[in-house]
Amino acid sequence: MPGMWWVVGATVVVALVAVYLIWTAGRVERLQDRAQLAARALDAHLLRRAAAAAVLAERRDGVELYAAARIALDAQPDEREAAENDLTRQLRSIQLDPTDADCEAVIAASRRLALARQVHTDLVRDARSARGRPLVRLLRMGRRHTWPRYFDIDDPTLAIPAADVSSR
Repeated sequence: MPGMWWVVGATVVVALVAVYLIWTAGRVERLQDRAQLAARALDAHLLRRAAAAAVLAERRDGVELYAAARIALDAQPDEREAAENDLTRQLRSIQLDPTDADCEAVIAASRRLALARQVHTDLVRDARSARGRPLVRLLRMGRRHTWPRYFDIDDPTLAIPAADVSSR
């Protein structure tokens, strides 16, 4: 009978290790999927902000702002960060009136973009952390997906002049 306990004990240990590995693989997959969904949401918010900026530029005859918005809308993936940073600089250089519907659309899109950027950054950090663990690397649990990338842009939140904030 003493030999039987070793078999039971070894079976329990193997079962616990298997459960842990399955749970870890599922976690890596979930984090990777969430990071990819956040990247798509971030892309959608970037497009919305650029479109709102283009509309604002057309109505104000803002040639430089319109050019920056069009470049951001048409940018290739490897040029996207620079184009979005240029659009943010252009938006910060103009006077935005929160009572104007076009300006409010740009301000709201910029706020939503800032939130989407933060969510994306957090999920990419979590996915990279999970994939960077030694056991995950050893067993190549994240090999089906590309390594998650940060989208490095300036804070897109636009400052509203203090006088405009107090009148709200």
